[in-house]
Amino acid sequence: MATEHDTSQINRWRLILGGYAAKQLEFSQGASLGNGISCMDLEDVLDFLYEREQGEDVRRQGGTQSSHLTAATWITRIRKLFPKETVEILERHALDTYGMTELLTDKEVLEKLEPNQELLKTILQLKHLMKGDVLEAAKRIVRQVAEEIAEKLKTDIRRSLLGRIDRNSSNPIPSIRNLDIRKTIRRNLKNYDQENQRLMLEKVYFNGRNRRYHKWRVIIAVDESGSMLDSVIHSAVMAGIFARLPMLDTRLVIFDTQVVDLSGHLEDPVETLMSIQLGGGTLIAGALEYCETLIDNPRRTMLVLVSDLCEGGSIQRLLGVSRSIIESGAKLICLTALDMDANPAYDRHTAQRLADLGAHVGAMTPEALGDFMGKIMNG
Repeated sequence: MATEHDTSQINRWRLILGGYAAKQLEFSQGASLGNGISCMDLEDVLDFLYEREQGEDVRRQGGTQSSHLTAATWITRIRKLFPKETVEILERHALDTYGMTELLTDKEVLEKLEPNQELLKTILQLKHLMKGDVLEAAKRIVRQVAEEIAEKLKTDIRRSLLGRIDRNSSNPIPSIRNLDIRKTIRRNLKNYDQENQRLMLEKVYFNGRNRRYHKWRVIIAVDESGSMLDSVIHSAVMAGIFARLPMLDTRLVIFDTQVVDLSGHLEDPVETLMSIQLGGGTLIAGALEYCETLIDNPRRTMLVLVSDLCEGGSIQRLLGVSRSIIESGAKLICLTALDMDANPAYDRHTAQRLADLGAHVGAMTPEALGDFMGKIMNG
């Protein structure tokens, strides 16, 4: 009877030999190499690249799912399945050994791809390898997709942050929801019919819907590790939306082991997104220490940390600076995911310790963050 070690070795050999060896060597049932990653998923992406060793005829007959992949989806898949060092090796093999240069050297191929968030992610992952016309084409796609995401989000976010009723102004748009009954009665008392005991309404008044513009500073600190890519994109887009709202003074910083302040580029989503450097280590404490220097009025400051909370440095240092921020009166919001799906993958132990200090910890969609910030500002 084969041992677990034997089975693992067989699965690894199958991955080395590739899909064309399926008839001679099968994966064990439910084969995986741990972390919930199936061997079939790994074979799919490896065959897409390394079947090129066997020539095009073998590639067409391989029988795996790799034929359904494109260069764009392949890049996204390998970054989910392999660590950063392995991804860099695969990318270099693709470019240098097998000439998979469609996204990097062929402007027409790039421009034919569907502009969407997946393509945006691929561009951000490979932008360091793009030059000339291809880079300019990539920037146009970045702008288009970023503006499309912003268009979907800005109405709900503006409503969340601008929607308080201001009873000191009138609204020319009649709506029962905005009816100012007291003002209407008071202004029409002169028209009261004493004989019939009726109030004749000459004019009906409605409340305006305006915000009292006492500015809040919002500092968004974004972990740019590869696993946070969707959240990084939405954080950058939302920071651009916030920057256009009169009641917010918005700052945006991105970090790995270093901190980069992008606050001066919020009006330009291309400049913001193309400044992102994915991967590397993570030093959350250092980022929060920098953000703490941006706090002028703690009682009117929200610090939004977007991170998987996998601290690469001292946890005690992270807890110390977090405690200092919270005790100052600023609101510390730790988002483990910020995108349309809000599917978090994060260090739950660190999350709990931050929550115990008084930070708000959770995953949110952009709309939910807007609503949450609106509640804080209304409080």
